[in-house]
Amino acid sequence: MATLPTDLWRLSAAQTAALVQSRQVSATEVARAALARVEAVNPALNAIVKCRPEEVLAQAAALDAALARGEAPGPLAGVPVTTKVNVDQAGHATTNGVRLQKDWIARDDAPVVRGLRAAGALLLGRTNTPAFSYRWFTSNLLHGATRNPRNAALTPGGSSGGAASGVAAGLGALAHGTDIAGSVRYPASACGVHGLRPGFGRIANFNGTAPKDRTIGGQLMAASGPLARHVHDLRLGLHAMAAPDPRDPWQVPAPLTGPELPRRAAVCLRPDGLDTAPEICAALLKAADQLRDAGWVVDEVDQLPPLQQAVPVQIALWMGDGYEAQAATAAREGDPGAIAALAGQRDYARAISLPEYSDALVQRLALARAWHLYLAERCAAVLLPVSGELPFEDQLDLKDAASYQRVWRAQMPQIALPVTGLPALALTTGLLPGNVPVGVQIVAGKFREDVCLAVGEAIEARCAPLPIAEPAAA
Repeated sequence: MATLPTDLWRLSAAQTAALVQSRQVSATEVARAALARVEAVNPALNAIVKCRPEEVLAQAAALDAALARGEAPGPLAGVPVTTKVNVDQAGHATTNGVRLQKDWIARDDAPVVRGLRAAGALLLGRTNTPAFSYRWFTSNLLHGATRNPRNAALTPGGSSGGAASGVAAGLGALAHGTDIAGSVRYPASACGVHGLRPGFGRIANFNGTAPKDRTIGGQLMAASGPLARHVHDLRLGLHAMAAPDPRDPWQVPAPLTGPELPRRAAVCLRPDGLDTAPEICAALLKAADQLRDAGWVVDEVDQLPPLQQAVPVQIALWMGDGYEAQAATAAREGDPGAIAALAGQRDYARAISLPEYSDALVQRLALARAWHLYLAERCAAVLLPVSGELPFEDQLDLKDAASYQRVWRAQMPQIALPVTGLPALALTTGLLPGNVPVGVQIVAGKFREDVCLAVGEAIEARCAPLPIAEPAAA
């Protein structure tokens, strides 16, 4: 075998699973290589905030024993996968980056974690998030700050900043993340990996540690999804995470692959007048050409269904429901980032009463309908920016009020799309000078994550692969 056990952490999820399934490599060898990489690199990143080597090795030993008995190992056999600290994993704290939750120990796995285990994944460690998962930057008073492994001056993104930082640096082949306003897509983009936000109803959500169920905004717009260095690995992660679970009545058992569609896409550089950076426009135009080379018809358009109108709807449903309670909890925690994130929307959120909240739900339906019709009648996929700007300098949102507003303006496509319920893929396409990642966002129709992934694979195949990040020592 050409690959030595010490290099196993470099492999894709698909490569790792194939080696373990064929018993060319043991799951224990994979686990030891992954743990050695965590020990060597994580101190410089603080991407993984809890790793229990004995648990990882025990999972690997159990998988090796099952293989020896001739049992089917699962499609993610032996693949090291990280989970975010805002999702339940049995025996671990669901901290969500908050000191107030450090003793919320899960008795059972959340649906996504249960699905990953059933697929044979090795749960490598728990990844960092900003307090309450509110920001596009990753730091908190409980676990500390996470660094971007490609450029420490840049944000690793948020809220799945630990997930993206870790997978970019080879801390696992796959990572679990969550996204209500870009929290999978932006960290993936900022760290130079790929991240899929599945559509509404695709992946079951439930945390038994929570004292009560999510508010309606969280129920309708929050989603778990995979991050990886390879698009094919996202497909493997999606299939595992989408396992049926009756604890979430919103989950829909829709097929993971839909019928063939005309290979037609649209690319929009400046949706709703977004002030898109020239480097991002260039990346979008190049991706469109690469998709044409793959046999697609790609139309450059100036107008898409509304996005800017969806931003106040998103804020109303996310922050407007119980705003005062959220603000009080953030104040008790004392986290500057969480306090600033809520304070920036204070005036709007406090103005939302029951009629305004009801109207936001009505507007959500109209916005979602416009996007669903566009993708049913005009094209199979849309290419647009992940953000209007290249990855921000770290902690920019805390600099001053103007910087906070600048961040929110640039993130408009990420904030808006969850209102539609459609799947979206952040695809990294290259590195600019200074190790600054750049990429595109791909949106497809209802339950058509397979279209997002197919478009992503076509573009990825025509891009130079990004190397695994090697961060400077802490």
